[in-house]
Amino acid sequence: MPLTMNRNVFITCAVTGSGGTQDKSPHVPRSPEQIANSAIDAAKAGAAVVHCHVRDPDTGAPSRKLEYYREVTDRIRAAEVDVVLNLTAGMGGDIVFGGVENPLPADDGTDMVGASERMAHIAECLPEICTLDCGTMNFAEADYVMTNTPGMLRAMGQMMTDLGVKPEIEAFDTGHLWFAKQLVAEGILTAPALVQLCMGVPWGAPNDLNTFMAMVNNVPADWHWSAFSLGRDQMPYVGASVLAGGNVRVGLEDNLFLEKGVLATNAQLVEKSATIIENLGAKVMGPAEVRAALGLTKRAPVSA
Repeated sequence: MPLTMNRNVFITCAVTGSGGTQDKSPHVPRSPEQIANSAIDAAKAGAAVVHCHVRDPDTGAPSRKLEYYREVTDRIRAAEVDVVLNLTAGMGGDIVFGGVENPLPADDGTDMVGASERMAHIAECLPEICTLDCGTMNFAEADYVMTNTPGMLRAMGQMMTDLGVKPEIEAFDTGHLWFAKQLVAEGILTAPALVQLCMGVPWGAPNDLNTFMAMVNNVPADWHWSAFSLGRDQMPYVGASVLAGGNVRVGLEDNLFLEKGVLATNAQLVEKSATIIENLGAKVMGPAEVRAALGLTKRAPVSA
């Protein structure tokens, strides 16, 4: 089918993630203050949405502590620059099996909790958007499985809907889109839904263009979607996503480099993606335009 270019594009900046990148670049933020400041800088550079995880300030390890999320949320909402806040809800679904001969008990690194605990910081902070990883998959490391059962996703999706928080469906393969459409059909999520196509993450959808277009063509025409890929493919996917009709995601969660050998900041990655978007003849949307398009409501700081 012919491509229909998106002429009004919003940029999401994935600020820090939960991967083991904290010692690979001095620009990967760790503390709530650093994460918030990096998100604010990204917003000043043109990101309409900031997608945030939190980390232990000392070690940089991924965290689910409510106080870290509250601090990040309040700092971002109190900033002089406007931005749509998107918090992860993907933590708490990690199983690391004990090995091929003795998979149980689960090994160190396992973090499996119930739906309410996975959603506790969302209920506390009420971001405008939160993520819903819409399936289970083998995730890079040998014995690690990202676990999101249909029952868990139904429960978390209903909580998001009841809280008035827009789910961003994280689709790592075509089956995840299939189940997302089922959640909408069941009335757990509302249409038009918001989707993030996650390309090139081992072992989900590979980031070749044939697979990418298969993912794009499985998104309902009235839904909103964005896409990203990893490392050196991050910026090529900015162009590919715009040309295929979508929005874009960049940031240090997915890529540490501005160019070969040059470590990036989040703001620099946003600036570079904005240049690509504008050179293609499209317009970069602001947060108010994104709220209008997605039906979001701007919220006040948590402590206000």
